[in-house]
Amino acid sequence: MSAQPVPLVPVLAVVGIGLIGGSFAAALRRAGQVGRVLGVGRRQASLDRALALGLIDEVVDLEQAARRADLILLATPVGAMRAALEALGPHLRPEALVTDAGSTKADVAAIARAALGERLRQFLPGHPIAGSEMTGPEAAHPALYHGRKVVLTPLAETPVRARDWLTRVWEACGAHVLLMDAERHDRVLASISHLPHLLAAAYMAQVSREGDADLRLSLAGTGFRDFTRIAAGSAEVWRDIFLSNRESVLDELAAFERVLGELRKTLEDPDPRALEAFLEQAALARRLWDGRSAMT
Repeated sequence: MSAQPVPLVPVLAVVGIGLIGGSFAAALRRAGQVGRVLGVGRRQASLDRALALGLIDEVVDLEQAARRADLILLATPVGAMRAALEALGPHLRPEALVTDAGSTKADVAAIARAALGERLRQFLPGHPIAGSEMTGPEAAHPALYHGRKVVLTPLAETPVRARDWLTRVWEACGAHVLLMDAERHDRVLASISHLPHLLAAAYMAQVSREGDADLRLSLAGTGFRDFTRIAAGSAEVWRDIFLSNRESVLDELAAFERVLGELRKTLEDPDPRALEAFLEQAALARRLWDGRSAMT
């Protein structure tokens, strides 16, 4: 009888068994590239559900995860990462690698630098560009990362071997891996991810505060649903994202306000041609993006 091949990740620990962490474990399990999955979390009910769903094999604490795991994924709000890294650091196996799935990277790198000290070489920041407004272990799906992009932002201390190994791990989940500078990542994501969520939340708040909100919502259709879908995401997660990437989000918000002012002018001093040109330019940009995204 031939020996079973050794998986890419013999022991995985996931800190935060929700949509992101649970899907990572599920994807590696479906690919046959993980041995045992350890789960760490704050809520016992979520951990019990993750066990029942087969996302994890065992519940452990941070110290046990550090002592046993080959790879540790921090799938927690950014605000919780410092405490997690400080707890993991003293107990990490020398060959273990820690990564994260946070939506901001420069602040996470700074947190890791302060928390891990000489073990910083064992941390590699990452960000899977995938998600949903759904939360919890029930939202996890092994195909979440299929065809999606994952950005890794290696530190100066990151060994090439660790970078290449984590790249293969994400590729086993079906993802396409990009390498990027942390500051550039944060500027770009402020534009294409963080600002859209802020605007969707602001619009949802405005509608819900109106005196006839019930009527408005009863008449809302697919356009309203599509525009506001992301506003249903975790308030805790998005609070940390906005605060940790505050400067870049403010820059993007200022740029949006300038464009909004341009659009307002076409309505205040009615200019049908300018309004149509504005709308056509936006429609063309959206169609071009749709075409490109369909080919990737």
